[in-house]
Amino acid sequence: MSYIGNAPSQVAFLVDTFNGNGSTTVFTTSVAPANTASVLVAISGVVQDPSTYGVSGNTITFSAAPPTGTGNISCRYLGIPASGVTTTAYSTRTEFTATAGQTTFTPPSYTVGFIQVYRNGVLLGSADYTATNGTTVVLTTGATAGDLVTTISFYVSSVLNAIPATAGSVGSTYLAPNLTLTSPTLSSPTINGTYTGGTSLITSGTVQNTTSGTSITFTGIPSWAKRITIMLNGVSTNGSSLPQIQIGSGSVTTSGYASSTQNFYANGAFQLLYYTSGFVIADSSASDARTGTLTLTLFSANNWIAVGSFTTSSSGSSNYVQGLSPTLSGALDRIVLTTVNGTDTFDAGSINILYE
Repeated sequence: MSYIGNAPSQVAFLVDTFNGNGSTTVFTTSVAPANTASVLVAISGVVQDPSTYGVSGNTITFSAAPPTGTGNISCRYLGIPASGVTTTAYSTRTEFTATAGQTTFTPPSYTVGFIQVYRNGVLLGSADYTATNGTTVVLTTGATAGDLVTTISFYVSSVLNAIPATAGSVGSTYLAPNLTLTSPTLSSPTINGTYTGGTSLITSGTVQNTTSGTSITFTGIPSWAKRITIMLNGVSTNGSSLPQIQIGSGSVTTSGYASSTQNFYANGAFQLLYYTSGFVIADSSASDARTGTLTLTLFSANNWIAVGSFTTSSSGSSNYVQGLSPTLSGALDRIVLTTVNGTDTFDAGSINILYE
């Protein structure tokens, strides 16, 4: 047979088969049919009237238990709901027995344009009735007493209003104002207007005492951090080796720094030193208590620029630190405070960091 247009295609109806045992009346189906008219049930080859069973979700319940047999219950699904679409009904059929001259009938609410009207089993054309308000159907010609008027309305609102499952389909139109997002990951967001946040954008570490040990380490710094502030409060050691700050990715980097430190003393003297082992904090005496900050700013890739200033309570000297880190193997994830010789022990003060 010839045809116009695309080649026709066909697929088999989905079928479930069950074993009857003479006592079980409820069976679990692989899909959820819309209603009893959407599934053709046969027991031992005999088609059953829909009044003998009911469907609810993924279950079919018989009014009487089917007899014992292997695969003797067949459920052939003539139509199933669209997957993932929630709606109150897929079609609603309402029957009326007309009175003489009756023209107005009131079916359940319907979507205009999605209703069919039958009179004694004959489908009426659009000129034979009016259905424009979603609540009533008005026949053009009054019915005869005893006429059977049937309406079938289709609910499609949830499908029409569904957001397509395609990239970019969800825009600001679908988002409610004042949303709370829990632990979101935003890649290169653009913030328009003035930022208003419930908490600070700067994250603080946990204060660590510098009263023992040869080094103090902060780890777990996130890869998105672009600026890190290191704060010392009265930090001193028991020896003559100068304190220094080192950074790393996975492990601490101990060489390759380009760091200078400048000391200004109360008597007007000046001192300039250069180090490659870290960002060194120098002053007149290594054991002096140091207070101040060093800020690390991401320059490019995995290079960091350091700028800081410190003072000592005992000698009254001021110390300025500047420098560039070596290129790390990855994103910075640790900060280490130690000494140049790595063996002198810290004996006073505390340290903390901020990152943003």
